[in-house]
Amino acid sequence: MATMAPVVVKWRKDGIRFAAETGHGGVTLASGLDEAGSGMTPMELLAVALGGCTGMDVVSILVKMRQPLEELSVEVGGVRAEDHPKRFTSLEVVYRLRGDLDEKRVRRAIQLSEERYCSVAATLRPSLPITSRYVIEP
Repeated sequence: MATMAPVVVKWRKDGIRFAAETGHGGVTLASGLDEAGSGMTPMELLAVALGGCTGMDVVSILVKMRQPLEELSVEVGGVRAEDHPKRFTSLEVVYRLRGDLDEKRVRRAIQLSEERYCSVAATLRPSLPITSRYVIEP
């Protein structure tokens, strides 16, 4: 079983902002009460983690399939509960791809990410539904 090195999250003493550091880099976290632009909220960061995880998988798989991918963006939106802890009750992932791509291979790459490789999706999926769709732009 693999273990992850711990991340360190420290309060910055200016509002409710925190600095998070890992072996790969850092990010500033803010609460919804902090000034816009002062950092990502933890729930936004969770959506970023899902989009980044599945996006990395899809790019890697399409490259291995020798698909001429020119661009990929992943949008993650969610519905949150109205009462605390205001968790996500559902998430939607929208893949926007550009290139002369075979649609069957795009669909397969997304399926492999969602069902086999994306550890973030695998962690979240038992707790909430995650739907997805894709748009291929020439």
